[in-house]
Amino acid sequence: MFTGIVEELGEVTAVEQLADASRFRLRGPLVTDGAKHGDSIAVNGVCLTVVETGEGEFTADVMAETLLRSSLGALATGSRVNLERPMALGGRLGGHIVQGHVDGTGTIVERTPSEHWELVKVSLPPELTRYVVEKGSITVDGVSLTVVEAAADYFTISLIPTTLALTTLGHKQPGDPVNLEVDVIAKYVERLLGDRSGSAQGLLPESDLSGQGPLPDDRTAGQDPR
Repeated sequence: MFTGIVEELGEVTAVEQLADASRFRLRGPLVTDGAKHGDSIAVNGVCLTVVETGEGEFTADVMAETLLRSSLGALATGSRVNLERPMALGGRLGGHIVQGHVDGTGTIVERTPSEHWELVKVSLPPELTRYVVEKGSITVDGVSLTVVEAAADYFTISLIPTTLALTTLGHKQPGDPVNLEVDVIAKYVERLLGDRSGSAQGLLPESDLSGQGPLPDDRTAGQDPR
């Protein structure tokens, strides 16, 4: 599990195209310190498994599914990437719960600079709209951020100078893709509500969440709460 607090701004040093995957070599002296084969490192919010390490670099294999569902397929030699190691048990949860399982990609729509911060507008895939709420959490390229405005097809985030200087979000321009991971708690709540209402798949569209009234309490419904 990650927290969305980027530890290091790394760089892609090599990309090897395989038959149905890609092998990336990335530079990150901080995150590779003590890393070994089989460890996890989040790259732009995608949890990858370390294959080899050495001289401040590590390699990771990325399968076709991940390349299709994330923006990693657009990386090339010289690309900058956000790097984060998993949170140690007992560590501080500085951002929010981040799995490293990207839900989709968005695109930087526009940037509005201010004196000390910057407002960034990001397009939002329609299937993720219901999980994004004002003042809620969202992960953008592995960075834990607070939603300023949540609309049907976009959301906005405010970036402080530290985020602008130490993550890829300080360099992304309109048209650039970004990885998005919504709050996993929202997805679990939706699934549980779907199961309680008898939905076959356990997932409810927004229209099904209105007009149902309160869910019955197991005890008052005569069910054994065990």
